[in-house]
Amino acid sequence: MDKARWTPPLRRRSGPAWAAQKPSWREAKPSLVAEALTRASARRSGNWFVVGASRDVAAGVRPYGRTVGGLEVVLWRSNTGELHAGPGACPHLGAPLRDGRVVCGTLVCHWHGLTLDGAPFAGWDPFPAHDDGVLVWVRLDEVGGEEPSDRPVVPVRPAASSAVDAVFTAVGRCEPQDVVANRLDPWHGSWFHPHSFVDLQVVRLPQSDHNNAFVVDVSFRVTSRLVVPVRAEFTAPDPRTVAMHITEGDGTTSVVETHATPLTGKADADPRTAVVEAVVAASNRRGFALARAAAPLLRPLMRRAAGRLWRDDLAYAERRWTLRSTGRFPG
Repeated sequence: MDKARWTPPLRRRSGPAWAAQKPSWREAKPSLVAEALTRASARRSGNWFVVGASRDVAAGVRPYGRTVGGLEVVLWRSNTGELHAGPGACPHLGAPLRDGRVVCGTLVCHWHGLTLDGAPFAGWDPFPAHDDGVLVWVRLDEVGGEEPSDRPVVPVRPAASSAVDAVFTAVGRCEPQDVVANRLDPWHGSWFHPHSFVDLQVVRLPQSDHNNAFVVDVSFRVTSRLVVPVRAEFTAPDPRTVAMHITEGDGTTSVVETHATPLTGKADADPRTAVVEAVVAASNRRGFALARAAAPLLRPLMRRAAGRLWRDDLAYAERRWTLRSTGRFPG
């Protein structure tokens, strides 16, 4: 980058205080959020569900377990790093395979030593699995109920070699649609998260199913007066995912992917949903090479920042589910 053209990412903010900002409730029409949620719900996922970070399923002695849609799932890697997935109950006597061990790339049940190499065995049939380099997915046709696809819909991301990624996971008492609805309401950002966002303005609404982005101008707060202004687009590539792409400003091409994975079955009266959020940050600034080198130190900080936002947003999603389940939801 030419030194003469270098500009600092930070800007000094002189905008109004929280209570003096323009109310957004008139623009945040319930019908707009409902229409965006309807469009997202109509998209196809191919029965693919995010189960965690790629790093969560590491080659080694421990498998990784997750319940999706009420179905136990276990994942592990072979000696060559190949991802395997399948039902989480041992076909012998139903032991939890997540508590087993991986020996030479083979999953060994800790109750009686039954071994699984990822191929079908005695009624145990593997699930299709996909590792996109940041997240791991499983295809669960029984849970999804759609026409299956060969691969999940993965949002566009910056190249791994030029980015730093971190994955945060939290669980809330709600359904996936409540998490997606939260993300398809960009107007709440500077009111509900003043510690992170200021000066938020929705500059374009979705025009059609082919142009379905909310476009937002917003500033990320660094200190009480220093901010980083950006333009971002929110889209829903599948019914359980919302992606925020930064399209202008510092960090252009960076993406925040919010994936809502149901943990309980559809008929469960006490639903639980896992929010798996992947932040893939990139920058064309020369100093960002240092950030990539310090990625192991940065990831906990990135997860902490995501956790702070999701403490707020899970309360939003859980409140929405409570109102819906009692018939008091105003929308």
